[in-house]
Amino acid sequence: MKGFHFEKDLSHQKQAVESTIAVFENLPIIPINNPEKNYANPIIDYHQQQYKRNITQIQTENQILQNSTLNTQNSYTNIIDIMMETGTGKTYTYTKTIFELNKKFGIFKFIIVVPTLSIKAGTINFLKSESCREHFKEQYGKTLHLHIVESQKSNKNKKSYLPPAVSSFVNAGNFEKNTIQVMIINAGMINSDTMQKSFDKSLFDKYTVPFDAIAATNPFVIIDEPHRFAQNNKTWENIQKMKPQFILRYGATFHEYENLIYTLKAVDAFNRNLVKGVIGHITEFESGKNAIVKFIDSDGKEATFELIENNHHKTIKLSKKESLKRIHPEMDALTIENLNKNTVVLSNGLELKKGDKINPYSYAQKLQEIMIQKAVEHHFQIEKQLLTREIKIKPLTLFFIDNIDEYRNKDGYIRKTLEQCIKKQIEHIKSEIESLLNTQNPDANVGMQTKASALNTQNYQNYKTLLEKALQDVSATHAGYFSKDNTEKDEAIEKEINEILHDKEALLDMNNPRRFIFSKWTLREGWDNPNIFQICKLRSSGSEISKLQEVGRGLRLPVNEFGNRVKDEQFYLHYFVDFTESDFVDKLVNEINQKSGAISIEQIPEKLSEQMIKKICELYHKTEEQLLEELDKNNIITRTNTFKQGGFNYIKQNYPLIFEGVNSNKIRKATDPKKKVTIRT
Repeated sequence: MKGFHFEKDLSHQKQAVESTIAVFENLPIIPINNPEKNYANPIIDYHQQQYKRNITQIQTENQILQNSTLNTQNSYTNIIDIMMETGTGKTYTYTKTIFELNKKFGIFKFIIVVPTLSIKAGTINFLKSESCREHFKEQYGKTLHLHIVESQKSNKNKKSYLPPAVSSFVNAGNFEKNTIQVMIINAGMINSDTMQKSFDKSLFDKYTVPFDAIAATNPFVIIDEPHRFAQNNKTWENIQKMKPQFILRYGATFHEYENLIYTLKAVDAFNRNLVKGVIGHITEFESGKNAIVKFIDSDGKEATFELIENNHHKTIKLSKKESLKRIHPEMDALTIENLNKNTVVLSNGLELKKGDKINPYSYAQKLQEIMIQKAVEHHFQIEKQLLTREIKIKPLTLFFIDNIDEYRNKDGYIRKTLEQCIKKQIEHIKSEIESLLNTQNPDANVGMQTKASALNTQNYQNYKTLLEKALQDVSATHAGYFSKDNTEKDEAIEKEINEILHDKEALLDMNNPRRFIFSKWTLREGWDNPNIFQICKLRSSGSEISKLQEVGRGLRLPVNEFGNRVKDEQFYLHYFVDFTESDFVDKLVNEINQKSGAISIEQIPEKLSEQMIKKICELYHKTEEQLLEELDKNNIITRTNTFKQGGFNYIKQNYPLIFEGVNSNKIRKATDPKKKVTIRT
């Protein structure tokens, strides 16, 4: 694959860009008269009634309820919020916004602030990619010049200089007509001493502190993942030292909104087919249904656990480095890595607080073997379907594991089990294809074959060739990335890491046998690949984390062999979990609906909720008193707002606009009956 091809005018991205640009329409531009005027952005004056009018009009057009989202006390702030759900092209959207702001208003200096190094790496990979550069150069005739702020090695014996990225960013002038200057910095660097201390060599003969030099450029700041930058923390305080002219915040989650001008909620992303649907595969394990291990207490030297199995209770004390096999034989691979009076850290990285529970059987090798078998078998079912099409799509499967050695070691249990399953499935699929090709006997029936059937035969022949190549070296079908890999020098592992982290095109090349990726949640943020069709979670989680965040790595719509996004079909991410997460699908649906402020039309509630009342009043211009009087008169609810028989149906029939929950065919269990799917065109 030569590279991804981006679409110029996806409606949801276009609307987000246009909404952002509209904020600045008809605002006066203040001329700069100081000596650094050629090195700074023009100043857009937002201390005007027009600024507020612009925001109000945009919110009205985008059906954003001001009273529930806009902090009216801060309606003159320089913060603009754009809410976009994971997988819908947030990075593309703010990149296009950069080009539009430059084209419309001459803004040429931007700072992208990201929370972590992994997100920073993903952002850099996107902006540096040949596909991205060519795509925007074709539209705007310009490219981005990236200035990446990195940590510096101390140099005690020589004069100190400002960080190179800061110097090059500040010194770039508006006479560089074909480039837009973009500085990329992570939260750790923003909070570092490097950005705040004074250096020997100055910029423009007066700025010796990086923050001061940056502030002189009147930058536009873009914040990725705003929920990681609370306004009461140190990072936000340091961002203000760069004196951003405007702050554009892009994310799926916010602590609170300032000037919210665009929303693409999780419900909309799923229902409009902007992301894959999700099918949950729950692996049952009868032995584990009546067992639990609970972390009771710790004195800092010994941790006390309670095992409850088949109504029998047993208390065990363990010290550092002791095996959890003493608690239960299925946990023989786990030890206590560290502990204090409140927390126990296990050898798999799992952190337990007092009261946390884990199921010992979720660590059973037999359970993991079953899950690997299911995931591999299902992968090849998907692969056979997608790689025998006229225009092919290469699927990938991502495994999350907790025992790295069992994967990295050639004799490790996970590795051996995986390769045995892969070999078995490839041989099975290959045999199926050979039988199919023999049945068709294309050589004997050339005259009878239609063009379509001949093409299909060739597709199966080509796929058979790919399977044969994979059989020659099964170890090449999988790869892993773990944080500890960064400290080890192994050429083969380095190649794997480069493919996984930096070369999506190589990973999706049809001639690359790589299909399965392993990690230890290291890829949970800042990384994604559009062709992840399966995630298999071979680990037990002792604490609750966002289910939407868990599936986020695989939600993007896939690209075909030519790098084009495929958006006219319903695709699914298949998510494999063990029996301890049998409620995974329900939790994911509830999280999406709750996060989106949505009310499900399919889940029948007992009572008329405050949320329903509020939505009805807002959308149908009623007062609460009028609504409750109507429902009482029609015998719909009791005095405690409990629905009487048929009451909820009355709400559905008379107030349909309040229902916007995620459709049940978008997220479901593998065991649920399939429903008719409407394809978006």
